Amino acid sequence: MKVLVTGGAGFIGSNLCEALLAQDHEVVCLDNFATGHIENLLPLIQQYPITFKLIVGDIRNPEDCRKAVDGVEYVLHEAALGSVPRSIKDPITTNATNISGFLNMLIAARDAGVKRFVYAASSSTYGDSKTLPKVEDIIGKPLSPYAITKYVNELYADVFARTYGMETIGLRYFNVFGRRQDPHGAYAAVIPLFVKKFMAHESPVINGDGEYSRDFTYIDNVVQMNLLALSTENAQAVNQVYNTAYGERTTLNQLVKYLKEYLSEFDPEIGNVEVLHGPNRVGDIPHSLACIDKARTLLGYAPRFSMKEGLKEAVKWYWENL
Repeated sequence: MKVLVTGGAGFIGSNLCEALLAQDHEVVCLDNFATGHIENLLPLIQQYPITFKLIVGDIRNPEDCRKAVDGVEYVLHEAALGSVPRSIKDPITTNATNISGFLNMLIAARDAGVKRFVYAASSSTYGDSKTLPKVEDIIGKPLSPYAITKYVNELYADVFARTYGMETIGLRYFNVFGRRQDPHGAYAAVIPLFVKKFMAHESPVINGDGEYSRDFTYIDNVVQMNLLALSTENAQAVNQVYNTAYGERTTLNQLVKYLKEYLSEFDPEIGNVEVLHGPNRVGDIPHSLACIDKARTLLGYAPRFSMKEGLKEAVKWYWENL
């Protein structure tokens, strides 16, 4: 297959590029390096000089989108501005990237005759729904500008499938973590941020009392879901949205306990680092847990890494690479 990965220099995107190239597919990466890093791609550029192509461009520019989909059969659309706090601080840029950019990519893919458009959706779409576990058909009201943008993506994908006959699949990611997730910057995700703090013997700050819980999902499970979404020949599986998770929840207090335990194997002093608590974060939902039955049934999804197994792998990677 010839696959375009938008946001391919990012954490999830670069892992997808790597997995596709390892399976002998041809990969085009589109990225503007707003949040991605060229360092994530350098090994791929060196190892796959013929089958890997990098286009530096922006999904907010329709011409860049058209250039990127030229000759492409499949799209994995990962490009977005993540982070709830970032969207609260700057909703205009988040909207421009996540909605206008998404629409630009859909139109470019439609016009190029792309076979299937698989895109990164988000568990933030569940909003204020108190139902646990989260089932795809039951959502609440969005709690942040970011959540609105990701829900609008689902609506657009559905309309393009109905109106233009496109094949789309949305993957609602639940707190993805793993190798190459950036620990730096104001909007770093909780796991790499806490790892960085612990390695520097600095106290991480938990928002709230630490009893909020998340369905932390290791990157290799997410890669598996994307590959299944790309390759499925089950007609019922297409034009759907799926939870992409492991199906277990972990509190932030439990997360810290595991991080200290695994990092202490490399540096025993980390076990003595204290944890601080701050106020709850605006726009955060208290608990998140995915039902993955739909993905199991229609896509054959079988996540290989539990949260703890993935965390051990991630900690080892951070220790060797930070």
